[in-house]
Amino acid sequence: MDPEDLTPLDPAYASMLRVKFGIVAAVLLAGASVAEIAIPGYTGAVWLPVGLFALWLLIRMPMRRYAARGYSLEGERLRVVRGILFRSDSVVPFGRVQHIDVDQGPLERAFGLATLTVHTAGTHNASVSLPGLAQADAGAIREDIRAAIRRDTQ
Repeated sequence: MDPEDLTPLDPAYASMLRVKFGIVAAVLLAGASVAEIAIPGYTGAVWLPVGLFALWLLIRMPMRRYAARGYSLEGERLRVVRGILFRSDSVVPFGRVQHIDVDQGPLERAFGLATLTVHTAGTHNASVSLPGLAQADAGAIREDIRAAIRRDTQ
């Protein structure tokens, strides 16, 4: 299956990532500012590299992470692809699903997003998470998987 066959995540996920990275950048810049005050005379030796890194976090990283994730629901399985440096391609057959969670953190609620987590039998890597779904889409995927499980057990 080609990566082009994947369904992209909700575009609001990129905005939410930008806010998350903005929080990290603000903490880094605050720490850099404290370090600059501690250095006698303003040199910019700490603030400048941290500022450049913060810009990279805010501008480039959210779109890279957004573009590196996707999913597909084909047949009786869920495929989740993620990763920039280390790629992960997980396939979960519906017959192995034990239960399904739809979770939302505060930022996800603010952006109308949810994370779908599919738990399977087993101990190692027994769950697959799919963040960045619209809340309605996560609920619909959960119901599709539940309906497929019911068909298999009847």
